[in-house]
Amino acid sequence: MVDESRAVLTGTHFMSGDLACAEGALAAGCQFFGGYPITPATEISERMSRRLVEVGGVFVQMEDEIGSIAAVIGASYAGKKAMTATSGPGFSLMQENIGLAVMTETPLVIVNIMRGGPSTGQPTMPGQQDVMQARWGSHGDYEIIALAPSSVQEMFNLTIECFNLAETYRVPVILLADEIIGHMWERVKIPPAEEINVVSRKKPKTPTAEYQPFKPDKDLVPPMACFGEGYRFHATGLTHDEKGAPETVSAEVQTELVKRLADKIRKNAEKIVKAQRVMLEDADVAVIAYGIPSRAALSAVREARKKGIKAGLLRLVTIWPFPQELVSDVAKQVKAIVVPEMNYGQLVREVERAAKTTPVILLSKLGEEPHRPSEIIEAMRRAVK
Repeated sequence: MVDESRAVLTGTHFMSGDLACAEGALAAGCQFFGGYPITPATEISERMSRRLVEVGGVFVQMEDEIGSIAAVIGASYAGKKAMTATSGPGFSLMQENIGLAVMTETPLVIVNIMRGGPSTGQPTMPGQQDVMQARWGSHGDYEIIALAPSSVQEMFNLTIECFNLAETYRVPVILLADEIIGHMWERVKIPPAEEINVVSRKKPKTPTAEYQPFKPDKDLVPPMACFGEGYRFHATGLTHDEKGAPETVSAEVQTELVKRLADKIRKNAEKIVKAQRVMLEDADVAVIAYGIPSRAALSAVREARKKGIKAGLLRLVTIWPFPQELVSDVAKQVKAIVVPEMNYGQLVREVERAAKTTPVILLSKLGEEPHRPSEIIEAMRRAVK
């Protein structure tokens, strides 16, 4: 029996990150899930397969990840908030259709519970090896939004934020979590539905005959009509004008379209970017971290202070668009920066670019347990010698 009131399970729960993600999606109004099982994201699919039926939504297990993201694009254009969940190899298969979603300005959410790669890699082990793929995986010039949770509570909260950002900017938004956050069990507080901020889709106000599907408002984002609402329009992955008509040989149309697709994110980066600053006011060395390493980094910074090291932490919640100005400001006030990552150096390259002359130390971990606070403290000690 359908009971829409069960979309928000208000109360305190003990659950894993994957389950919290599914509950966050439902609280945000998700009504469609298209996916294919893959470790370590399978629990999201399993939860959505049970819960969506309860609230009148639709769950479809597709034949593969290519079909999954295609189905999600279609569901979004049919007027439903839609998502999928996957991991590294499946995320790779989605890249072409992520580009299609960017070009057609389709709001949707992709959850990537990262594991070790390349290829099949380590299905059951943690990693942060899809960071650059999240930003640059599809071809062409475009901007994307990606958030990195560091707790099970954030898996719930940031999934809602992903849906809100997708609707606000008409763009695919990625929740980029590592296997540990996905499988970790912690207490999660789910507020009443009326206390959850949920962004609705911006609808056109023009008569149906005058509607131009890709004509932006002042915020560079076009209102979105959906199929079945009485509007006749063309949505295509080809370069197109504001009416949606293909214009594949016009440099002017290509330039105007691509710049707008990028600028609607770039010019709103200050609104999008979120980060946590800890004890940075007088820091000599800063740790810049995201996801599971940021938990060890917080402990390391607190312990380092007891040992006489003036340490601070910048925890990145938004990793794309990269908070370049924020990192640059931190770099100007410290002697060195330590970046713990569960890869062989990905986001550290953006940190180095923003830090300019400030030394940046990569603390890399691959295929094993996450960073220990003691390892980060030792790296900080070396940095300020």
